[in-house]
Amino acid sequence: MTLSAKYLLVGSIEACSGKSGTIIGLAHHLQQKGFSITYGKPIGTCLDDSPTQSQEADVQFITDVLSLEPTQVLSPLLSLETKAMEKRLNGSDTADYAQLLHQSYGEVGTDIVLLEGPGTLGEGSLFDLSVMDIARTVDASIVLIARYHSPLVVDSLLKAKQHLGDRLMGVLVNNIPIDELETTQTLIKPYLESKGIKVLGLLPSSSLLRSVSVREIAHQLGAEVLCRGDRLDLMVESLTIGAMNVNSALEYFRQGKYKAVVTGGDRTDLQLAALETSTSCLILTGHMNPQPLIISRAEDLEVPILSVDLDTLQTVEIVDSTFGTVRLQEQIKIDCIEQLMAEYFDFEGVIENLGLG
Repeated sequence: MTLSAKYLLVGSIEACSGKSGTIIGLAHHLQQKGFSITYGKPIGTCLDDSPTQSQEADVQFITDVLSLEPTQVLSPLLSLETKAMEKRLNGSDTADYAQLLHQSYGEVGTDIVLLEGPGTLGEGSLFDLSVMDIARTVDASIVLIARYHSPLVVDSLLKAKQHLGDRLMGVLVNNIPIDELETTQTLIKPYLESKGIKVLGLLPSSSLLRSVSVREIAHQLGAEVLCRGDRLDLMVESLTIGAMNVNSALEYFRQGKYKAVVTGGDRTDLQLAALETSTSCLILTGHMNPQPLIISRAEDLEVPILSVDLDTLQTVEIVDSTFGTVRLQEQIKIDCIEQLMAEYFDFEGVIENLGLG
């Protein structure tokens, strides 16, 4: 066992808060400083139909981004899926996960072990793999990520401090609206630090980080791609509904950039209007094919067209739910995170706290 290895656990108050991005930003900085990294995700929290596959994809993505060797990656002990929880609840799963964690994650040959915690502070408690459970087992310090919704984030962080105690190295508050950034810097940060909570970073919100690729939208909708399947990596930052007259629509469409426009498959006028503005994709409802001139124009402008067998309300609900919650998958987002962290995150404070300075 490498006794000198330092363990840092990145947790969050709520799911989809930016743990993976934070870990990538941290790891890249540490690698540039000459430190060797091991990455691990003890417990997966995917509750969809293929959790194991999703979790493996998550781990593989970070492995690839950080150029880690197989020996520098620690596999999840389990995925927090329905079947796994049922087995634990009915007594058929009696495994000692704390012991498994200690055995699997204890022997490393690198300077730092970066661990990604479950979605919330409480998740994993059923298996003794909550954020605090993991930190105690491997003797890790904790960096906690919190998305900013309002100044009430202070309540959540004070409660977290009570729960995590001295293991809490510090917090990163992200997704802060630009017009509230000064308030968080001059009021919230000093207050938290007066309560013994080190603020490692205050990151402003980014429309790019909240965005989703056309490919992901097509996947979520189960859509048929009618044209420009080679442009599915375009990013969508907003969603617009086309349901008005064409004169009003054109003015409306011009207000949004990098948008997806949802409209009926029979609304040729609105489809043309959308294509004349900054549109990343057209989503046509009712499973109706557009006129050939629409396909031709979209091909020329390199705008993908998706066709769905859903009504407008269903389509909008599905697409809207993906913003800000999809997994980190695009290099452009990684670049954005690293730029934000370079400007707003206290890397040296982390290095010093870990005793690596």
